[in-house]
Amino acid sequence: MKAWFNPQAIYVLWLREMKRYLRARSRIIGSLGMPFFFLIFLGTGFKQFRPAGVPDHVDYLQYLAPGMLAVVLQFGSMFTGMAILWDRQFGFLKEIMVAPVSRVAIVLGRTLGGMTTAFLQGVLFLAVACIAGLQLPGLSGWALVPLFMLLIAASFVNVGIAVASVMHDMQGFGLVMNFLMIPLFLLSGALFPIENFPEWVQVLALADPLLYGVDGMRFGLLGVSRFSPVLDGLILCAFCTALVITGAFLFSRVDVE
Repeated sequence: MKAWFNPQAIYVLWLREMKRYLRARSRIIGSLGMPFFFLIFLGTGFKQFRPAGVPDHVDYLQYLAPGMLAVVLQFGSMFTGMAILWDRQFGFLKEIMVAPVSRVAIVLGRTLGGMTTAFLQGVLFLAVACIAGLQLPGLSGWALVPLFMLLIAASFVNVGIAVASVMHDMQGFGLVMNFLMIPLFLLSGALFPIENFPEWVQVLALADPLLYGVDGMRFGLLGVSRFSPVLDGLILCAFCTALVITGAFLFSRVDVE
């Protein structure tokens, strides 16, 4: 009987993801491109814009940075699902599926690998944002921001795994992920407060888990937030747990020809 928790298998799959990430410089640069340009052009072009409820010392670039960090984590996590489709096409997925390792351990290894790579991309983005003018938080921020970064990464890694588990076409996967990710990004309050939306759109935004990740990181970086960081963390933890279970369940039903 296969043990559902296999540390060696989890480590090997994590290490593979790390090696693939570190060797793919174009992926590292490409993942930072769009958020960086959003930060530079919007942050400087709307520098005089003052979002409602934000202290006077926080300009728009500071307000925008947590949202762009969430985008880096969100889109960086998506590549884990794409990697599953690549592995299925080239036969590697079949090899690990017939190995004496539980599929839950495979999901955990891929989840940890995707979380780590997305987290590293987020750290790189923070370094670039500091050059652009982002002011670093105090000690409390350093405790909160990495926590929310990991929760966002774990959640959307498993979104990618869940979608990839029921698809075979890589082009279709990209379309579906864009269909999911773009609305979640726009409803997250990354660019502007959700109070600017019509009431019915605000209701949709409150169902967006990325909203609570952005809000939590905004509290860590700026000290301002719409909700309590405890509430943000609890909602994001619940969403993350649900996605991990869903991703593991769907991946366990994958048939490899």
